[in-house]
Amino acid sequence: MSAMLPFRDINVHASSTYYAFSSPSSPNAPTLVIDRPSGDLRLHDGKITGGHRVSSVSGILGIIKLRLDSYVIVITKSQQMGRIKGHQVYKVVSTEFLPLRERQVTDPDEDTYLAYLKMQIKTGPMYFSYTFDLTNSFQRQAQCDPGEPLWERADDRFFWNRFVCSSLIDFREGKASGRLSSGAQPAVDPYILPVMFGMMNITNTSVKGNGLTFVLITRRSRHRAGTRYLSRGLDEQGHVSNFNETEQSIVLNDSASSGLTSFAGDQGFSNGKPVGGRETQVLAYVQTRGSVPVFWSEVNTLHYTPKLHIRGVESATQAAMSHFDEQIQLYGENYMVNLVNQKGREVKVKDAYEQMVKILQSSPVEKTEADRRTSEKFNIIEPTDKKSWYDHLHYVYFDFHNETKGLNWHRAQLLLDQLKDGLVAGGYFHGIDMPSGGIDVRHKQTAVVRTNCMDCLDRTNVIQSMLGRWTLTRMLIDINVLRPGESAQDDQTFEHLFRNVWADNADVVSRSYSGTGALKTDFTRTGNRTRAGALQDLNNSITRYVRNNFTDGPRQDGFDLFLGAYRPDEAGIGSAQQFVDRRPLLVQAVPYVLGFCVFFVAISASTSRMPDSTVWPLRIFTLLCLGVAGYAGNFMLKHGTLYVNWPKLNTPQWAIEAYQDTLEKACKDPLIGSLVGKGGKGDGKLGSLEEGKKRRE
Repeated sequence: MSAMLPFRDINVHASSTYYAFSSPSSPNAPTLVIDRPSGDLRLHDGKITGGHRVSSVSGILGIIKLRLDSYVIVITKSQQMGRIKGHQVYKVVSTEFLPLRERQVTDPDEDTYLAYLKMQIKTGPMYFSYTFDLTNSFQRQAQCDPGEPLWERADDRFFWNRFVCSSLIDFREGKASGRLSSGAQPAVDPYILPVMFGMMNITNTSVKGNGLTFVLITRRSRHRAGTRYLSRGLDEQGHVSNFNETEQSIVLNDSASSGLTSFAGDQGFSNGKPVGGRETQVLAYVQTRGSVPVFWSEVNTLHYTPKLHIRGVESATQAAMSHFDEQIQLYGENYMVNLVNQKGREVKVKDAYEQMVKILQSSPVEKTEADRRTSEKFNIIEPTDKKSWYDHLHYVYFDFHNETKGLNWHRAQLLLDQLKDGLVAGGYFHGIDMPSGGIDVRHKQTAVVRTNCMDCLDRTNVIQSMLGRWTLTRMLIDINVLRPGESAQDDQTFEHLFRNVWADNADVVSRSYSGTGALKTDFTRTGNRTRAGALQDLNNSITRYVRNNFTDGPRQDGFDLFLGAYRPDEAGIGSAQQFVDRRPLLVQAVPYVLGFCVFFVAISASTSRMPDSTVWPLRIFTLLCLGVAGYAGNFMLKHGTLYVNWPKLNTPQWAIEAYQDTLEKACKDPLIGSLVGKGGKGDGKLGSLEEGKKRRE
């Protein structure tokens, strides 16, 4: 028996006492009713009378409870992205928040919560399908029970709206706390729609005249999600920041999906000849990326390079074990490619990672292999005792920036040479659809390459695209589309598509983490470095600096609200007015003083004067403004942590300590320190200073 799939069409009826959701294409299915203002859920057989139809929606994203009210988030508009094996995939375009209270209560915090949530949803690329599980790789899908509802099959890591669906899921499983709860409710399944956050590209194309569908999916984990400098390293549960799973797939003989998103400049799938028989075949290769799995952070100070802090590696051992236990169970052999610099500030992160690997592995032996063409070294830590679970971890270090300096990207081939044996042994997934509806699994992928740099963005994407191209060539040779010695990049049309899809992937992953597109994508797209590309990189770097210091706090709060890392309804007493600036007034005033002085000096320097006017008072005041501006600017740079826009909901402990330490230094300023000290005790959210200082190593 196949499970009920999510409804493709849902009508919303509203009244002062309820919202009712029903599917016009399934008239016999019960109506989901959400009572107002209590939020109690119930199912009603037959039509609901008394309400008026509000709209037709693509699905229910979830229900979220804030401090004063709860809101039903519905997907009001979606965009078709293409088909995979005949299954239509959609992108969330717009949403609407339906309040449970009929009369809205005006509250500054509630309004800010809503603004942050709407910003997070609007800027986050989210995808869904009514019939296809986007959260699982093709290999994991082949192992799933098709009789389970789509939401139960979903991978918990990539079920992005899992938290906001918790009310629906609890009601479905009979765990709802409302007065109308009455056991499990399987009829709720079609109202629960899993959504994936990340990147999706589906293109019907061909290689050497052989038609295929090229699919690239990047799934972002909902665990420890956040922004660039506010989410680094590992948490106590073993989740790493910026963890993404990227799956590159080709689908052969996918006639059910042909002709929808053919690549411009190619004849698409329709003119390609079938490959390997008439059955639909899928060949897929999975890679992962994620932050270095130790406790570390980078503290913004308004300087271009933040301060790097790494806690004792031993303290993160249990968390790292949890992380790699999951990685080994899910993917098998883990080839951990570390791309951080071996000199400068990044070397501390490199050393911490290698120390962690040594702790995890049993009797590791470190050896060095020097390539004949380079003086740089590959540090490879391999175990000798095969009895350890962590012998499935294989650490490989590659100094990416040093090896590829001068745009010598071809030298990344040196890393590929080191990984080739593992790539061959690990293989890729190959499945063939059976007429009976099952999947004949011919090959399984038994290893994964886990790549990281500091941000897991620009360097990581170059390496992942290189591995993707190499594996794709191997796939096409294995199914006789290419002959041995040929490469997928020999087909110039397909190579152009491949480069642009991977560059788009780099931009999406980078934008969701750092706030801008990736760097050096002009080279990724064209194979050449251009002046326009260099200017775009400069623009992205400046934008990253501004956003990481001044706008990432609200973005982080948006992630925490949507994913349930912070729950306003459970915040308790004292959580009101969370977004009020409680810094000392003099600290708040310094940027305004700086702005006024700079403005006055600029006006004074650019304004013409009458010949007989007295200028010395103006010159004295201008010099005074110039001096005050210099002092204010220097004060802000010396105490930059006070001017970073930190998240207000889940302020990291290291940020609390850095803020309070900086405030103490500001109180010792020889000119205005005494006035700063009298201006207040700092941000109320940072009140756990003393406890934090006691915990500091």
